Amino acid sequence: ELEANSGLSNRGVQLLGAGFIVPRQTARGPDTGRKETDAADLGLGRILGLEQHIREYRNGRDLTARPRDVMVIDLLGLSENDVRERYPEVYQHVFLTVKPERDANNRASYRDNWWIFGEPRRAFRPALEGLPRYIATVETSKHRFFQFLDASVLPDNKLVVIAHDDAYVLGVLSSRIHMVWALAQGSRLGVGNDPVYVKSRCFETFPFPEASLVQRSTIRAKAEELDAHRKARLAQHPKLTVTDMYNVLNKVRAGETLTAKEQTIHGQGVIVVLGALHDELDVLVQDAYAWTSALTAQEVLAHLTALNAAHHQNELQGRVKYLRPEYQDACDDTMRNLEMDVKPLAVRAHLDDAFPKKLSEQIVAVRDVLRHAAQPLTSLQVVQSFNGARPSVITDLLETLVLLGQVRLTPGDSGIIRYAV
Repeated sequence: ELEANSGLSNRGVQLLGAGFIVPRQTARGPDTGRKETDAADLGLGRILGLEQHIREYRNGRDLTARPRDVMVIDLLGLSENDVRERYPEVYQHVFLTVKPERDANNRASYRDNWWIFGEPRRAFRPALEGLPRYIATVETSKHRFFQFLDASVLPDNKLVVIAHDDAYVLGVLSSRIHMVWALAQGSRLGVGNDPVYVKSRCFETFPFPEASLVQRSTIRAKAEELDAHRKARLAQHPKLTVTDMYNVLNKVRAGETLTAKEQTIHGQGVIVVLGALHDELDVLVQDAYAWTSALTAQEVLAHLTALNAAHHQNELQGRVKYLRPEYQDACDDTMRNLEMDVKPLAVRAHLDDAFPKKLSEQIVAVRDVLRHAAQPLTSLQVVQSFNGARPSVITDLLETLVLLGQVRLTPGDSGIIRYAV
């Protein structure tokens, strides 16, 4: 794995409770102008602060087919008493629809924390803080495609999320070069033997090119165009799906005859443009790698394997080219090198001290920062209180301390999680 990609990928939340998913009408009520509250109304748009906890939601089928008109109740950061006192309608709904299912679960943590998702991804959420959008792909899918999701959308466990909002990254991931790597590094699943995108092997090991500013700009523009094209076609044709579009594109490229239904999809999806955008993106990304000739899949793998080894050797010598340095290496001088005027976010109590190497000392240091802070801190603010601390290490420590009851979560604006003692 490459340090350059670390801390940016994860699977979405795992609910372990179907009752967390609610129709939009149930969340908001059938008529926001009515005088009496409807029994199905959970209060979204009416109760202050609830918008942080009832959110847009997408799973794998929402991305490959059509999004369902549903939302999800996300109560991470709230205690059972918090939910009951602040949002009684939500508490009753989750108590009746989720708790019975959790009571039958063999795992004590799932039973005891029944109002919270089974796997809420506490450690990964800080990576999404402040991003207007992020990149997502379906973990198991016949066709491997990446797209932007708005930051307001909470991703399901069957989505692999990349915490980056730059279309340059989307473009490289959408290229043939990355597809070849992902197919070789991933696994297969199901009757159709569909490819599985294993984040630890497909993304975290993938060596990005050392692209120039001009190359990044052209890849970025082409990726934005690709993402916009697919979304525009879906918005215009209510029955069209991304899977439909790529099924037809593959048949066209294979020289196969299209059925009448596929001809319709070809027209609605403007498949000629979809194919051209991918072809143009492939050329741009290959140019960024400085590979000039046409390459077979095996040749691409050979080049990428060698590049992975070279990057790894550089990282062993302390030369890490982070994919998102402002998050992954927030305490380094990377931001100053980019001539960004970035102000510190936290009390810099330990900034002159190296982050401890021993786990026991790390725990004491993190709790000390939280104890002396004037207010609850985000994980990034804790990171920036030390010299040399890695975001992934800090989030893991905070997660552990929360589970041990030594640190508590506090909800903040826009659903941002903060920590306090």
